[in-house]
Amino acid sequence: MTENNLSTMIEKQGIFIGAKASYQEAHGIIIGIPMDYTVSYRPGTRSGPLAIRNVSIALEEYSIYLDRNLEDYEYCDLGDLGLPFGNVSSSLEMIEEATDNLLEDGKFPIFLGGEHLVSYPIIKSFARKYSGLHVIHFDAHADLRKDYYGEESSHSTVMRKASEILGPGRVYQFGIRSGIKEEFEYAQKNTRMFPQEVVKPLQETLSELKGKPIYVSLDIDVVDPAYAPGTGTQEPGGCTSREIIQAIHLLGQLDIVGFDLVEVSPHLDFSERTAILAAKIVREGILAFLKK
Repeated sequence: MTENNLSTMIEKQGIFIGAKASYQEAHGIIIGIPMDYTVSYRPGTRSGPLAIRNVSIALEEYSIYLDRNLEDYEYCDLGDLGLPFGNVSSSLEMIEEATDNLLEDGKFPIFLGGEHLVSYPIIKSFARKYSGLHVIHFDAHADLRKDYYGEESSHSTVMRKASEILGPGRVYQFGIRSGIKEEFEYAQKNTRMFPQEVVKPLQETLSELKGKPIYVSLDIDVVDPAYAPGTGTQEPGGCTSREIIQAIHLLGQLDIVGFDLVEVSPHLDFSERTAILAAKIVREGILAFLKK
């Protein structure tokens, strides 16, 4: 896939802070996926990618945590995929195709959602590219339903679908504090779930994940709504903003091959603190995961 072919799938130019490299020069590629067609409560995450970009200019390019600067990394913000509005199956196909092309070009993709279902076609593509792929999933919700009112393609089923692709024990779930009983029963046999907590269990599992290709999927509602109210299905009892940033830094010890951040719904948070937190997580992810 060439940049010109990929550019035909892009609808809007990206503006994430510090994203100055060309596609050819860039190792990391930020791409937005403005889709929220299967949300089960409050819609609005289609506006998440633009909101994250808009507030990113409030951040410094320097990270005090890592003593690293965005100006030392080659990445670009390609823009948003121009998805066929309301067409779930065609949108998933387009997301998968775009991911395939980024991986063929040797890029490190950073996806901005959008609802969590967008992670499914991405993980499908990564699983073909990386033998032995593991997924680290941060979320308030298990997302392990077989279907949601009969619909198998839903943001509530995304990690069930990912687990079925990868096989038992390859999806690691952190911060989970909501779901139906059947989801937790499924997790006991098929995923590595660490309910409620994020940092401590992640620290304890780093050694078993080292040397494996890891894809990271982060639903912003893993963070308590006191820190991130701008999301469609808030769930009290989550981690702090500091803890999720610590988790990103811990992941820097692993072989991270791709990353998504989903479920920011800006119209539910007029303070913009959810989008600002998301932008900061992306900044720290670039600095922690990308090679200079």
